Amino acid sequence: MNASSSVTAPCPTACDTACAVRGFFTALAIGLLGGLVGLGGAEFRLPVLVGLFCLATLQAVIANKALSLLVVGVAIVARLHAVPLAVLLPHWPVVLNLLAGSLLGAWWAAGWAMRLPHKTLDGVLLVLLILLACTMAAEQVFGLRALPNLAQILSPWGHAALGIAAGLVIGLFAAVMGVAGGELLIPTIVLLWGLDLKLAGSLSLLVSLPTMIVGFARYRESAAFAVLRTHRALLLSMAAGSLLGALLGGLLLGVVPTDGLGLLLALILAVSAWKVFRHRRST
Repeated sequence: MNASSSVTAPCPTACDTACAVRGFFTALAIGLLGGLVGLGGAEFRLPVLVGLFCLATLQAVIANKALSLLVVGVAIVARLHAVPLAVLLPHWPVVLNLLAGSLLGAWWAAGWAMRLPHKTLDGVLLVLLILLACTMAAEQVFGLRALPNLAQILSPWGHAALGIAAGLVIGLFAAVMGVAGGELLIPTIVLLWGLDLKLAGSLSLLVSLPTMIVGFARYRESAAFAVLRTHRALLLSMAAGSLLGALLGGLLLGVVPTDGLGLLLALILAVSAWKVFRHRRST
């Protein structure tokens, strides 16, 4: 197992009961708010893992990846009642097209992240999180339904090439941040294939799962991968909180007013990313 230059000193003590309880309720809140606007919450967990639970940056990325894998796996099964497998199967070319790029992007980006000095990785994550916050805000303001259907404009080869390129970029984002990438995958599927939001959401999960597994497998080469053992109590409590929060958020969807919530969450993401990773770069 190779040590990584991105690993800084971890938390001085293992997570105690109070830490695990704090992790559960923090993840519960993130999952609940994310569920209300259709997000898994991984982008919000990353600053929390670094800023609140003082994990080293690469440790936080790997821990976030593990939590995201669990959430996506459960979400795929949970969504089958809304979008059955019989509806998904005719769209397998969409999944394969994006995977052709995302798997390569995830493998390369994970290896690249492991070689980066921790301050450089902090800077990369700061930029990516702020870009993601801007994307979330744009989706809330303009909506996805306004996107054109490029499938009607591009040639078949051009369409396939653009799908691979988009998958490559999304794989890079997902691997470096430890997220599923749904915030980028869903608008990409709507834009390139003109599919409705519900179907695009389910297809995005089918792309996310293999992409995350590839990145996760690459991260096993890093010494930071030991965070899954050293902080097991914290991660198990956050996994439980994330799943319960996402479930509650889904149940409250349509019951609790969510006007402006997406914009507020985008602002919170940008501010928290700036405070956490800007501070880490200056220390």
